[in-house]
Amino acid sequence: MSEPLILYDVQGALAIVTLNRPEVRNAQNAQLLRDLDQAYRRAEADDQVRVILLRANGKHFSAGHDMSPSEYERYEREVRRGRTGIAPQMDWERENYLELTWRWRNIPKPTIAVVQGKCIAGGLMLVWPCDLVVAADDAEFSDPVVRMGIGGVEYHAHTWEWGARKAKEMLFTGRYMGAVEAERLGMVNQVVPREELDAKAQELATRIAQMDPFGLRMAKASVNRTLDTMGQWNAMSAIFDLHHMAHAQSQIVNAGNSVGGLDVAAMKKASSA
Repeated sequence: MSEPLILYDVQGALAIVTLNRPEVRNAQNAQLLRDLDQAYRRAEADDQVRVILLRANGKHFSAGHDMSPSEYERYEREVRRGRTGIAPQMDWERENYLELTWRWRNIPKPTIAVVQGKCIAGGLMLVWPCDLVVAADDAEFSDPVVRMGIGGVEYHAHTWEWGARKAKEMLFTGRYMGAVEAERLGMVNQVVPREELDAKAQELATRIAQMDPFGLRMAKASVNRTLDTMGQWNAMSAIFDLHHMAHAQSQIVNAGNSVGGLDVAAMKKASSA
């Protein structure tokens, strides 16, 4: 029997959700995302749970989308089912990437991402929907997909998380951002020694869990609605369409030299950079 892709545990008022593909640096396939959504829904429905922590087993938080040829071929079969053109991929990714992560962003309970090691591209799509981020001092963040001819991952919160000029720098260069720099920019709340990561994150979560749960819900909604009023969802939804223009470009340029019209070699290079 294979290991579950997502582990779920409740400790007092805390739900601890763990990515469990350490052998592939917690790269995400469709099943992992579905299992993660089920874990979030379980925690959301449990009145005992007041705070949700998202963590990962292994050295790295997440290498992003699983770009192995076998996984991508499985993805192609699920998405296309014999259909051609960009629409099947665009519809599937809107539902499973953009809308799913946006739902996680609006869970009415506080969520905390607990990050160590590399957090690459699609890994950011797991971190950014969370309300708070506690990072180990060895954590590094990047979105190198411009190497693939794409302007950034599907949940395009870069400008909101990094600011406009830093977002451009990170996307233009594909470089890693260390935890200290991420904290300075406001993307990370706390940077702690790697060996203290889980303990410090749970300490923060326990403190939050002592607050009134409805008050926490209203505080989260207030901040999120402020971002909504500033246009966050409208911008990200529009940028998602640009993302798929890039996919269409890739299908034209790489036709005959790729899986499903995408240059898998470039994708793997970007995710391992």
